[in-house]
Amino acid sequence: MTNPALIEELKTLVEPGKVLTDADSLNTYGKDWTKHFPPAPLAIAFPKSIEQVQAIVRWANQRQVALVPSGGRTGLSAGAVAANGEVVVAFDYMNQILDFNEFDRTAVCQPGVVTKQLQMFAEDKGLYYPVDFASAGSSQLGGNIGTNAGGIKVIRYGMTRNWVAGLKVVTGTGELLELNKDLIKNATGYDMRQLFIGAEGTLGFVVEATMRLDRAPKNLTAMVLGTADFDSIMPVLHAFQNKLDLTAFEFFSDKALAKIMARGDVPAAFDTECPFYALLEFEATTEQVAEAALATFEHCVEQGWVLDGVMSQSEQQLQNLWKLREYISETISHWTPYKNDISVVVSKVPAFLHDIDAIVGEHYPDFEIVWFGHIGDGNLHLNILKPENLSKDEFFSKCATVNKWVFETVQKYNGSISAEHGVGMTKRDYLTYSRSAAEIGYMKAIKAVFDPNGIMNPGKIFPV
Repeated sequence: MTNPALIEELKTLVEPGKVLTDADSLNTYGKDWTKHFPPAPLAIAFPKSIEQVQAIVRWANQRQVALVPSGGRTGLSAGAVAANGEVVVAFDYMNQILDFNEFDRTAVCQPGVVTKQLQMFAEDKGLYYPVDFASAGSSQLGGNIGTNAGGIKVIRYGMTRNWVAGLKVVTGTGELLELNKDLIKNATGYDMRQLFIGAEGTLGFVVEATMRLDRAPKNLTAMVLGTADFDSIMPVLHAFQNKLDLTAFEFFSDKALAKIMARGDVPAAFDTECPFYALLEFEATTEQVAEAALATFEHCVEQGWVLDGVMSQSEQQLQNLWKLREYISETISHWTPYKNDISVVVSKVPAFLHDIDAIVGEHYPDFEIVWFGHIGDGNLHLNILKPENLSKDEFFSKCATVNKWVFETVQKYNGSISAEHGVGMTKRDYLTYSRSAAEIGYMKAIKAVFDPNGIMNPGKIFPV
């Protein structure tokens, strides 16, 4: 059957005008934030109901057409890239918060609900949705669930999976499953809900999610501290964790800060130049808590760990301090960074970073390296910036060589090659550094159960 005939069939499964095949749409919806793989989808379909999603999946099985889910397309692993004639299933029109239960503190959401939309909904109810990151204004819950998104509050609140009370999913055969039914306690065998969280759409599509909400934090206060060296950051974390319940603990290098300052739209935290910076956040619920924070800061200065620092005194200052961290990804995108999202247990972070820094510095001294990340949970973002004199392809080829050494070090420390961005296509060939052959075999067997014809986001996660 020719492609035009396939597209005409597809059009009968959704509402009029909800299948796009123009070049701009194919390019826009066929990719995510990665720039490694050129998009080449067959068409973009926009279902508006669970039934329409089921119809698309059943049709794809009959016609052996591969499907790729698309949310906010803010992913950094090419998990939502359609590079081989797939039909992109975009959830932009399934974007409603369907129900709210004030007693259970839950909100029933369609997969196209934007993260910020849920955060604002919770705020209007006097509650809080804590999963937060720089792309919250455009990322969608379906994608967050598919990658088990983390972000800046993991040290206190955990990953996306901690906030999913229940799921409705359409499997690779078009069957609708309701998983966990929003229960807190449910000891009735396998929790299949957790299989779909982090599966990147390879088992099926999330079509509805019941998300848990929390009490709203009170008087969030941030501190930015300049440290004498990287080794000082971990004792600072330990000192503050002994005195405060932190909601965040981030770090970034002087090179990351320099890129932000060059833009000129965020005020500097202080004048002292430092090689590394820590940003921590806590609830200053009483004067005693704020005093404990200042006393801990003074202790860190006395120990020589901290050279300078500032504590927010207003909501505006809190936001400005956070911009120093949250604007990094957007700012460095100009340099076509090659990103690694890696993690180890927190206690191993200093030795791990020194090993990685030495590898990159020895083999590619001309590459500019920008470090930042969620160091409070062991997650580091290694960003290698493309020199102007290298083409994109040549640059990515050189970075692929670095990857082998980086991931060998990840393996040495029993870490993860992808802490929160998923595997997608950019990390699939390195999966063996974090997962054993036996584990990969079992994961493939699980996929075969839910997606026997291999149509759900093929080419993602598993080495090819």
